[in-house]
Amino acid sequence: MQKRYILTLSCHDVRGIVAAVTGFLAEHYGFIIESAQFGDASTGMFFLRIEFTIENQGPSEDGLKKRFHELVGARFAMHWQIVGKDVKSRVLIMVSKFGHCLNDLLYRHATGQLAIEIPAIVSNHKDWEHVAHWHDIPFYYLPVVTGDKATQEEQVLEVMDRHKIDVVVLARYMQVLSEGLCKQLQGKAINIHHSFLPSFKGAKPYMQAFDRGVKLIGATAHYVTTDLDEGPIIEQEVARVDHTHLPDDLAAIGRDTECLVLARALKYHTEHRVLLNGHKTVVFK
Repeated sequence: MQKRYILTLSCHDVRGIVAAVTGFLAEHYGFIIESAQFGDASTGMFFLRIEFTIENQGPSEDGLKKRFHELVGARFAMHWQIVGKDVKSRVLIMVSKFGHCLNDLLYRHATGQLAIEIPAIVSNHKDWEHVAHWHDIPFYYLPVVTGDKATQEEQVLEVMDRHKIDVVVLARYMQVLSEGLCKQLQGKAINIHHSFLPSFKGAKPYMQAFDRGVKLIGATAHYVTTDLDEGPIIEQEVARVDHTHLPDDLAAIGRDTECLVLARALKYHTEHRVLLNGHKTVVFK
């Protein structure tokens, strides 16, 4: 069976990029299965995602990457990567006391809806340890002791290194990451915010929504940055509500929305469909 690859790239938008990339693939026995591109006129940047195969007489993966850099990548000063489609991302889930997103991700993983590996779960509480054990996933209880966040985050990094983690998911993990950890995880950590950003930040967003009599509530999945809850947005969703919904009703609807949005964002990320565009993202769905 021919191996499938995914090529993603971004660079300044100039004439000839698509021709150079598709010509390269054709010359190296490539067959394009899926392709999506976007030129952002506001930033002058170009983004491309191509899924392709290489016929048996084509180069090895290492040879393909070397030749692409020499003939295309360097020529256009691209940020690019080529990955095997069958290589599953290794995901670390971090959770606190609210377990709805954790349970949803574990179910989607178990049923094959998310083609990922979950080698570890980290929490600053023990509430969901039994769930991790039921799924036969190592659980690391790493509390922040007497405000010593630095030591706890060092332990988190040790877990990531031990399990060769590719992406971190904050599944309602109710600790603010330090600036240093945010920088280390740039573009590799996804958070779910229980609000349709930028409205109703902070504590008790559903009570705020109730007090304001909103007609829409929602959730936002975004990359973690040093600016709290202001990272590049990957996915958002809303649900319509009305005057009959009490705060508990809004919270229940919100939890369902959070699960859906976080699962979508993680799926897009692990399928290499999300490219950073400054403070925004390009998502090839």
